[in-house]
This record gives sequence, structure tokens and C-alpha cells, in this order.
Amino acid sequence: MSFASDLEKAVAPPALSEQARQLGIGVVGCGSIVRAAHLPAYRKAGLNVVAVVDRDEARSAGVAEQFGIGRTYASVAEMLANPAIAVLDIAVDPESQADIAAAAIARGKHLLCQKPFSESFSTATTLVERAESAGVLLAVNQQMRWEQLVRGIKFLIDNGALGTIYDVFIDIDVRTDFASWPLMAPRPRLELFYHSIHHLDSLRFLMGECVDVSASLSRHPLQTIPGETRSLVHLRYAEGATASIRTDHNNWSDDPRALIHVRGTEGSIDGELGLLYDYPNGRPDRLVLRRKDGTVEHHEFSGSWVPDAFVASMSDLLGAIDGLREPSASGRDNLETLRLVHAAYLSNERGTRVDCGGFTPDESEPPA
Repeated sequence: MSFASDLEKAVAPPALSEQARQLGIGVVGCGSIVRAAHLPAYRKAGLNVVAVVDRDEARSAGVAEQFGIGRTYASVAEMLANPAIAVLDIAVDPESQADIAAAAIARGKHLLCQKPFSESFSTATTLVERAESAGVLLAVNQQMRWEQLVRGIKFLIDNGALGTIYDVFIDIDVRTDFASWPLMAPRPRLELFYHSIHHLDSLRFLMGECVDVSASLSRHPLQTIPGETRSLVHLRYAEGATASIRTDHNNWSDDPRALIHVRGTEGSIDGELGLLYDYPNGRPDRLVLRRKDGTVEHHEFSGSWVPDAFVASMSDLLGAIDGLREPSASGRDNLETLRLVHAAYLSNERGTRVDCGGFTPDESEPPA
């Protein structure tokens, strides 16, 4: 097979049995991300969305009509009573998500929650333990680990194309108008919890667990919202490898940047996250592999973060239900991503590196 066909095969969403494909999905929340990503993804993949619910009944009715969904509900409680719904896709704010997840677990519904799973580590831990005790599968929609560039990098790492990885650098310089999003604008902890949590989760997917982390978080001089919109995070690993994330959401120019650089002893990768060059429309992801022997291979991926990574995230959960296994981004796994986010905030507050081994977030720490 060719380099291109190998990569495209590696990044395809998980294959599903017909039984898994027919598992009934109930979607909670009909906001912009559901309309732009979740429901187009599920329609593309031929998944079985049974019903939607939203606090705004007119909005849920409009979404149901737009996507050919047969049922709307006036409340989550009514949706949970429907035995045809096996999975709840919860797409609301984290505080509401926790209450809905707890109710769904009590009714035996499997869950796809959004990131951040919870800003409270103790709340997230309690929900994971409840789900495990109830035999409910709980996944978190950290869909960047299913994004095509990230999957392509993982495939090349696992197949030895880069040798031993010693450095990863994620460089994001884009425009994000957080002030226009009512649920995010007032939050004192913003960039790491609501954006770079994707990068940290993807680094865990690519590199495993780090030894320690340091972070410096800051605001733009003219921003009107309280939370950080700029971040610099550095991670160190047991064998000496490092990873860095530089993110700035204040690039108001027409020249954004969204890059992943991976360096190994036998080769390197330079990749572009196409979605962030014209969000939410985007452009294809691109990857360049440079081998130590001087050969260079280029690839432009055929899919895109939206909707394909959303297809993969839900498909992984449905396949896990069908195959009686844990999903890739399980709630238990996501606790380690949340632990890393909390450690980064603590590093910023203290001005020191934080050891991630055995670190338990102290939620009495003041906001960043």
C-alpha cells in the first residue's frame, strides 16, 4: 500500500456492526456545536438519533425538522424514560452536564459527555465511579484525539517511522471571540479548560503520561473577559522527552497558525490543523514526513475535524457498548486529562513546576 492509503486507512472512524449502528441516541442540547458538528456527523455515519431535547422547545423542534429526527422532548426526564434510547450525547455547560449525567447513569443510559467533563475533579471522579458501579459506559468527547492529523501522527509513531520521539510542539495562534459565547465569557478559568484541554489530551494519547508540567497563563491587554486567553505549557517525560503548547486566541490578522511539530531520532512531522485556519469551515489537514535518509512525503487528508472526528468519537462509544469494552476516551481515562489541566493551573498559580505523579487537585486553590 502507498503512504497516502496507509494514512487514510489509519485515520478512518472505527467500523461498526449493524447492531451498534442501530443503538438509539438521544441528544441533550441543540446549540451551535450540535447543529454544526454532532448531528451532521451522525447523519453522515448513518447513526440512529432517536430524539433531541433543549430548554428552548422551538429550537429543538427546528433541529429535529432539519435533521429528520422523529422525536423531541420537553425535559431530559422524559427522554430518559424512553427505552429506545441507549446512549445520551450531552452537549450543555459542565455544571448542567453533571446533573444530567447522574440522572442518566441512574437510568442505565450510556454517556458521551463533552469536555471539560467537569471543572470539579471530585465531581468528575464521583460520576466515573457511579457509572462503573452501574455498568454504564461513560466516554468524553475529546474528539481531537480522533482528528485526522493527530491519528496520522499516532499511526506513524506506532509504526516506527520517527524512531524515538523526543519533542512535540503544538503552536496555535488564532482568533477566538470568547466574549461572544455567554457560557464561556464569565469563566475565570478559560483557555486550558475549554480549548487546550484538547491539546493536553492529545499529548497524552500520543506520548503517554508526563512526569511534570509547568504553565504560564495570561490575558490580552484589551480583553474584557476575566479568563486567560493565552497559554504556554511545558511537559517533561520520564525518558527525557518534552512537549510544549503555545496558544494565543488574540490573532486578529488574516494569518492564523495551527501547527503540530513532532521530532524523533529517525524522522520528523510537520502538520497543519486545517479546521483552525477558517473555523468552522476549515481546510484539509496537511502532514509532511521527513525521514532521516532524506526522503520527504506529503499528505493532505480527505476528511476534516468537523464532522469526521465527531463520527469517530461516537462510533468508538457505540462499538464499546457492542463489544463490551471500555471506550478510548473513557471517563476513567479522562480523569488523567483533568488532573493534568488542574496541575497546569496550579503551576501557573505557584510559579513552579508541578509533579504529576500522584497529584490530586485541591479545589480550594483560587482560580488562575
